[in-house]
Amino acid sequence: MNKYQIRFNKSRGQEGRGSMDHVWRVFENGRELLFKNLDITVPVKSEKDANGQDYNIICQGYLTIDRDTSTAVITAKVKKKIPEPA
Repeated sequence: MNKYQIRFNKSRGQEGRGSMDHVWRVFENGRELLFKNLDITVPVKSEKDANGQDYNIICQGYLTIDRDTSTAVITAKVKKKIPEPA
């Protein structure tokens, strides 16, 4: 089970920060991923981040990435992997 921190992407649309539609920053054990959508089916909490000015949504679970819809799917159990596009 991994820990996830989720933040709104305030720098979306800028170079290297995803398109204007990539509104979610998901940190999986410190690794950052950008998504357009979220689908979370585990309990979530809020916390202040390390700088003490912004807030995160945090949860624990397993991440599956739906690349067709750019959705981070976080569940309590490991889901069958969605195949990569050819």
